[in-house]
Amino acid sequence: MKPLFNLTLAAALAAGAGASAQTAPGNPTVGGAAMMADMNIIQNALNSPIHTTLVAAVQAAGLVETLQGPGPFTVFAPTDDAFAALPAGTVEMLLLPENQAQLQEVLTCHVVAADALSDVIEGMIADDGGTHPVETLGGCTLQATTDGEMITLTDETGRRAIVTIADVRQSNGVIHVVDTVLLPATEAAPAEGAMEGSNPMVGGAPMLATKDIIDNAVNSADHTTLVAAVQAADLVETLKGEGPFTVFAPVNAAFEALPAGTVDTLLMPENKAQLQGILTAHVVAGGLSAADLMDRINASSDGFYHFEAVSGNALSAKMTGGSIYIFDESGNAGRVTIADVNQSNGVIHVVDKVLLPRM
Repeated sequence: MKPLFNLTLAAALAAGAGASAQTAPGNPTVGGAAMMADMNIIQNALNSPIHTTLVAAVQAAGLVETLQGPGPFTVFAPTDDAFAALPAGTVEMLLLPENQAQLQEVLTCHVVAADALSDVIEGMIADDGGTHPVETLGGCTLQATTDGEMITLTDETGRRAIVTIADVRQSNGVIHVVDTVLLPATEAAPAEGAMEGSNPMVGGAPMLATKDIIDNAVNSADHTTLVAAVQAADLVETLKGEGPFTVFAPVNAAFEALPAGTVDTLLMPENKAQLQGILTAHVVAGGLSAADLMDRINASSDGFYHFEAVSGNALSAKMTGGSIYIFDESGNAGRVTIADVNQSNGVIHVVDKVLLPRM
């Protein structure tokens, strides 16, 4: 796990801000610290003395680069006191490396992919008759209401947060400080273990189980080549279909490891049929979780689970050194590096090799 307070990171961000950083007219201070409108969410959060736990959590969750991105984002930022009010041991449990996916889900339930100032939120609340649903990057839905002059947010567990400082403008969005940590519906007992159903991040992006395979894949920085190939092969509509599908999704580095010129050749229109054959050799009809694969491997007589891709090509799964490997017809083995990325129409397992039909 990264250190909770990465002094090198803090120093680099502070240096990058330069001496010319300016607050926006009327930008409030947070915890007594000036918030600079030409600094991003992470740079400003590092300067807030009442958000040290949030900064530690963002670093442990691997979300620093995401929240330094162009956005725009709206972040409902819980204070240190908000984290301290969680059941004893909760924060320590969430910061453990093995619970990173759970921590990511909790944090991204505080992030919205929009730049929503308080007057905009209040207008939507009024338009919706007093309560406005807010969809977050973490896949949970918050209910925004007003209580006098204050905006409140209620999470899927019924926890209610008050916006105590609104409209802290950032270069890539806006922060609203809140007094309560917001939790997804499945987060019933955070101090007792990792949350079931947590979706891991892929390529630095949250993967939402409410979205289909294509909608999630286009957000992964590690799968730009795969997305381009799926588009060139005219398989977008297929993989947005009802399914369910299991997709073994090669990362960009897997495509780069193919012989020089292979990807460029496959992307040519005249080679579309060949490209379709290769891509559909990574797709299986039905939803196969990592647990399903392991059960079938353990039940086999030769240590392999043999199955068929929708292309008709044979695949085999084997456990080696604690990892699942998927073998293609050519004898290549791709290791599952990220398993059980749940989708609305199936599941993705990220692999480090391109699976090829027998040549």
